[in-house]
Amino acid sequence: MIPGGGQPNMQQLLQQAQKMQQDLARAQEELARTEVDGQSGGGLVKATVTGSGELRGLVIDPKAVDPEDTETLADLIVAAVQAANENAQNLQQQKLGPLAQGLGGGGGIPGLPF
Repeated sequence: MIPGGGQPNMQQLLQQAQKMQQDLARAQEELARTEVDGQSGGGLVKATVTGSGELRGLVIDPKAVDPEDTETLADLIVAAVQAANENAQNLQQQKLGPLAQGLGGGGGIPGLPF
């Protein structure tokens, strides 16, 4: 409902949209700086990604290295990276979800995974 029954104040709407864009940009920058971890094999392989999903680190326990079975090691690496990316997506939901709702509701923002 618009106070006074008139048209919405375009200047005010523009300022609100600009503020939401700035908040979104700030949240995306924060995500790019934040690192989250994922692991597999009971901690034998650990992956670190940024909140935006960029792989930053990989730690492999020597016990996971069997020259006769590189397939298992590859599976552990993939699982650790996937776990880290899931954690990054959860972080994105926490940081960007409320902003996305403010920019138009449940449809999300084009280019983002939710």
